[in-house]
Amino acid sequence: MEHLHSAATVLARLRLLFDAGVQALARSCMEDGRLSARRLDEHQVASFELAWAGAELLAAETAIGALTPASAPMQAQLALVFAADAVVALLDRLDMVYAETGLDPAEVDHLRAAPEWRALRQAAGSAEALQAAGRGVIEAQGLVGEITLDEPHALAQDAFRRFAEEVVAPQAEAIHRDDLTVPEPLLQSMREMGVFGLAIPERFGGSAPNEHEDTLLMVVVTEALSEGSLAAAGSLITRPEILTRALLAGGTEAQKAHWLPRLATGDPLCAIAMTEPDYGSDLAACQFKGTRVDGGWLLNGAKTWCTFAGKAGVLMVVTRTHPDRSLGHKGLSVLLAEKPSVDTHEFEVEQEGGGKLTGRAIPTIGYRGMHSFDLSFQDYFVPDANVVGGEAGLGKGFYYTLSGMVGGRMQTSARACGVMRAALRAAVRYTQDRKVFGAPLAEFALTQAKLARMGARLAVCRRLAYTVAGIVDGGNGRMEASLVKLLACRSAELVTREALQLHGGMGYAEETPVSRYFVDARVLSIFEGAEETLALKVVARSLMERALGITAGGN
Repeated sequence: MEHLHSAATVLARLRLLFDAGVQALARSCMEDGRLSARRLDEHQVASFELAWAGAELLAAETAIGALTPASAPMQAQLALVFAADAVVALLDRLDMVYAETGLDPAEVDHLRAAPEWRALRQAAGSAEALQAAGRGVIEAQGLVGEITLDEPHALAQDAFRRFAEEVVAPQAEAIHRDDLTVPEPLLQSMREMGVFGLAIPERFGGSAPNEHEDTLLMVVVTEALSEGSLAAAGSLITRPEILTRALLAGGTEAQKAHWLPRLATGDPLCAIAMTEPDYGSDLAACQFKGTRVDGGWLLNGAKTWCTFAGKAGVLMVVTRTHPDRSLGHKGLSVLLAEKPSVDTHEFEVEQEGGGKLTGRAIPTIGYRGMHSFDLSFQDYFVPDANVVGGEAGLGKGFYYTLSGMVGGRMQTSARACGVMRAALRAAVRYTQDRKVFGAPLAEFALTQAKLARMGARLAVCRRLAYTVAGIVDGGNGRMEASLVKLLACRSAELVTREALQLHGGMGYAEETPVSRYFVDARVLSIFEGAEETLALKVVARSLMERALGITAGGN
């Protein structure tokens, strides 16, 4: 436990330095007594570093804080490996923040020379320590970071891991290489498993508790399915959850009774149409237009990156229903546009009144199976009954949409963990089988060091995701969900990259699963809030608001 004490001491000092940095940066972004959007934009580089520092620090604190004298040696070893690497990154990030805000960098320099930090780095970051941790990862066959769950969640985890291994994984390569839509038999199997009703309360035919959310269940199931395939299974839950949250937040009782039981059975499947060609993560700048007509609305404009729009039978469309664009997000509403479900990469729907909706799948390097579409609406009619919240819901679509974003980010974190778990296990198997220079690749020091760091990232990201799920279920955790998404998604890129690298030339071959893990992982830092927007507009701003004791920033 001596090394754990060193780690805890170093992290406590880092937390003080970090908090001072947040305070100083917040003061630099103040104007007329409140946070200024203009000043925040001027300090984007420092804010980005601050957000990442927050993610790495919280992850290290969570991992070390979870350790007890009864913790498994491997859990402690990997937590220390991650903490040592995180401290290196944190010191550099704080150097940058301190320089930008005029704080004295001597405090950061003092920690660099602290005996506790020297002891931690030697204990967890030396070649000997990394090799020992790597051998442990190999011995465990990459099954690291396991977390004790209560019986219901453990049973769900076991069931969905078996399903992913036996049903999803055997189909994953063909879906990816042949650019197929997720096959109907696989979707039907997932319907029978109850996948689409996980966020829907029991009173509406789902499996979620009526009185509270069960984010942990969503994390457990999403992670398990993503290990089998990110695109063919792991991402299917997100869209119904976002629509479910919007309906629960603002839908009329009639809308809830009509839509939620159907969504719970996966009939219809749904897609979320938010992003526009000229406006990515800036939802408030949406220009997609809805015009009121007798009995409903005509939709006109373009949406892009609408995942699963072809197969979906209903689209949740974020629409500007108020003609005054200066209202920004206050002029947005959520409309539900129904359409036929198709398996094709292109479709065209013509309504009796002349309305038209066309869609074309966007070719991508990975994340194939669900496909993201460009959509064009031309006078496409949506009845008044499909305006979420009815007349009272007009202008509230931004808030209804945000109600599902925390869950979406938690699911994306879980997806990242699932892909990392698959990649690490594949890397361990391959390095044990592959012989180079007369010995298995797994016996080389550098291989062991790589596997140690890969295992550490997976274990810590899992710990953080599961911990934050509990915070979210308690009614908080918006910023923490963004922090774990930042860290887990970037970690998935790093882990899959190293897994591919350890496979050598075979890793670059499409017939090898790690090539799919690598290209699939790359999308994780882009969707559900692009990394940059998430870091700047959610994490950094929220950190500063907390430091200033306010709940919302100014202009």
